[in-house]
Amino acid sequence: MSAIPTLIDGPAGPLEIRFSAPADAAPKALALICHPLPTHGGTMDNKVVQTLARAFSELGCGVMCFNFRGVGASAGSFDEGIGETEDAAAVLDHARTLVPAATPLIAAGFSFGCYVQSRLLPRSNPDKLVLVGPAVGRFQIAAVPKDTLIVHGEADDVVSLADVMNWARPQALPVVVFPDTGHFFHGRLIELKALVQRHCFELVQGK
Repeated sequence: MSAIPTLIDGPAGPLEIRFSAPADAAPKALALICHPLPTHGGTMDNKVVQTLARAFSELGCGVMCFNFRGVGASAGSFDEGIGETEDAAAVLDHARTLVPAATPLIAAGFSFGCYVQSRLLPRSNPDKLVLVGPAVGRFQIAAVPKDTLIVHGEADDVVSLADVMNWARPQALPVVVFPDTGHFFHGRLIELKALVQRHCFELVQGK
């Protein structure tokens, strides 16, 4: 599959997607990535999102990125995560038609995208969940599985580390903290990619 953006039918009109897969083999997993807050410029071209996409692509995954409603060529307008969850569900349904049925799912999100992935969990039931800079201060992110990879910057000035720890603590969730790092992981994206790959390696290696 090509990584050229295309349009599919979505709940609020066309949704802009970008899917890529290995050229010479079946995908070892399917990765669905949700981007940060649309009202603050978040798109599927965000550097953290694209770092996640490269991480999964290098592992041999089929990778699905997309723009939420009202972003890029996607129709509609911002819906506080409710409509965006329906967007993600529609994109996941479409992605499942592009890979073998038994292919495991990796769900990943950055910031607001973590909120959407958490809302989608009852339907997506991913094999791995990766949350980077989860926006717990503004959005009520649901409880997540114990083996979720949660990554946050110590110096995040968008979502405070204290808020993330207060969310994680009652769930006994580990949080990987990048010292002296802000919300967008400037200068630390290579390390972020390597961390994500280590977390997901065993899943894709077995397939």
